[in-house]
Amino acid sequence: MPARSTSFAFALLSTLAASAAQAENLDVLMSQVFNNGQATYIGYESVEREDIPASSLVDRKYLIVDFRFQSQPPEEQLQASVHKVCMTLLKNRDLIRTLSDSGYDMVSVAFDRRSQFDCL
Repeated sequence: MPARSTSFAFALLSTLAASAAQAENLDVLMSQVFNNGQATYIGYESVEREDIPASSLVDRKYLIVDFRFQSQPPEEQLQASVHKVCMTLLKNRDLIRTLSDSGYDMVSVAFDRRSQFDCL
């Protein structure tokens, strides 16, 4: 195999491994946010708006971390839960740096299918 192909294959494998580690770290971190059963982490979704030019100042790529409550909490508890998730994300500087390096402009939290709350 030529050196150029080997370098490309190594770079591709490194990128894939970093993406898998990022996803695993995010899953582990988010599954530990609510340890008393208040809300359950169910996953995340990456959204990229192809209809917005890359040069635009509008957020183009964002991550939605998704949780579900067993029953709908009062508004005060919902706000506190959003704050708890966002602060957990923001305190993990390595994860934020990795997300930023991966092109994410924003992270949102969702507790149902109707609404999301922006963290950053």
